[in-house]
Amino acid sequence: MAKHLTPRGQQRRDELLAYATESFAQRGYHDTSVADLVSGLGVGKGVFYWYFESKEQLFVEILREAQLDLRRTQRAAIGEERDPVRRIELGIRASLTWIDRHPHHNELIRLAATDDRFRPHVRRGEEIALDDLAKHVKDAIAGRGLVDTDPDIVAHAILGVIGRLARTFMPEHSRSSAAVADAAVAFCLGGLLGRSPR
Repeated sequence: MAKHLTPRGQQRRDELLAYATESFAQRGYHDTSVADLVSGLGVGKGVFYWYFESKEQLFVEILREAQLDLRRTQRAAIGEERDPVRRIELGIRASLTWIDRHPHHNELIRLAATDDRFRPHVRRGEEIALDDLAKHVKDAIAGRGLVDTDPDIVAHAILGVIGRLARTFMPEHSRSSAAVADAAVAFCLGGLLGRSPR
């Protein structure tokens, strides 16, 4: 059962989440202990266990909140856009902007995808993202007269391109998220439309 938190309690929980996110991303999940976290924040273990049952539950919560925030960012960017191809473009751009602004969260999602304990949580978020994207692709096929293709395959392809480009070109800002987004949009939508998206 979720605890009802005061504004101060919510602030303390958010501090724990933020500090743990940075610590896990820098040192790794296994090399970061609860003792490290509470020591770094200058609080006792009792404070940690008031908010989280375990380090594992904390990590799962970080993943859940990150994926939820990414989805909210995508939805806000898409807004009420009616053109499904434009919705796909806006979603790609919003995803890469979010990744650029949340490098620690993105690193933890990538690490979690390789760990048997956390992989199901990452997959759940991916399945939601794939379902959202496949709907836009279906709408594009119906509304824009695109070649009838498997929307699920296209959705996987687009997410794969986003992930690969972000991993390769965006760490430590070797390329701007806008430049990477331009390349992703040109490649993904150019392939979907058989020409430039504009």
